[in-house]
Amino acid sequence: MPAHHHSSSHSHHGHSHAPQAGYGRAFAIGIVLNLGFVIVEAGYGFWADSMALLSDAGHNLSDVLGLAIAWGAALLARRGPTERFTYGLRSSSILAALFNALLLLVAVGGIVWESIGRLIEPTPVAAVTMLAVAGIGILVNGFTAFLFMGGQNDLNIRGAFLHMVADAAVSLGVVLGGLAILWTGADWIDPILSLVIAAVILWSTWGLLNQSLTLSLQGVPRDIAVPDVRKALERMPGVARVHHLHVWAVSTSETALTAHLVMPDGHPGDRFLAEAQRELKEHFGIGHTTLQIEIHRPGPQEHASECPLDHHDHAHEGHNHGGHPHHHGPSHLSP
Repeated sequence: MPAHHHSSSHSHHGHSHAPQAGYGRAFAIGIVLNLGFVIVEAGYGFWADSMALLSDAGHNLSDVLGLAIAWGAALLARRGPTERFTYGLRSSSILAALFNALLLLVAVGGIVWESIGRLIEPTPVAAVTMLAVAGIGILVNGFTAFLFMGGQNDLNIRGAFLHMVADAAVSLGVVLGGLAILWTGADWIDPILSLVIAAVILWSTWGLLNQSLTLSLQGVPRDIAVPDVRKALERMPGVARVHHLHVWAVSTSETALTAHLVMPDGHPGDRFLAEAQRELKEHFGIGHTTLQIEIHRPGPQEHASECPLDHHDHAHEGHNHGGHPHHHGPSHLSP
């Protein structure tokens, strides 16, 4: 009979557990500071008729919403499992990261639309006001980014950090734009600067969008190579081959793995399973490991037909939690 082993240990190399409680204060401070700055920046943006300030205020408002969503997801991720949600609500952090990325793309669209209109019909800009307000933005966004600096291993926290870093850079750009307008008197610099801001936001958002979308589709986290995981398992004593290997993200900070290990010499015992668990944690940051041991002798088709999942996979060709389709027959071990 196949044997199963499950690891539920979470503290592992390369990943953190659910966001620490300390980030609750960081989220609260960041939201209050940035919301206050949005109000000030938008007010002065209308008064100075500066598209650069208004676009930056719109971006900052999307980040306030993003921080609130990320905070909510961090709180949900701390809830324990239930009979309906056996992993708890940890995957809400993945959805929050994805929503934040999409929210930023909407903000970029609005900035580009308004900036093009300003290029067609330029309007005078109060450059001194731009300089003063954007200077405050550098301080606010820089300090908020500092609050999240220690959470880079969690995609949800990293998303908040990147937003704040991008905001600080954008505010710096507005300062430089204000200086250029004072120096040259060219009001068209303001909408051009807004387009540059939109490009910076898009560039900083693309990686977050790509990663969060991958994780939401149960893809393999970016820092894990499935072929390396397979080789590490195959190198363990007594393992003839590995099949039905699946790797996916439980949350933005936790990764799960299931695999079938063919071991013709029989079940290796709990010590082997604990060692396999430790190996996966230390080298790949995989904290939720479930292994099934199969002791049948290899057949002419790699693992013959004694694995019950083979019949399911023939009916659903290509099914794989890790995003890598199965290939039956002699090439089955290739990811």
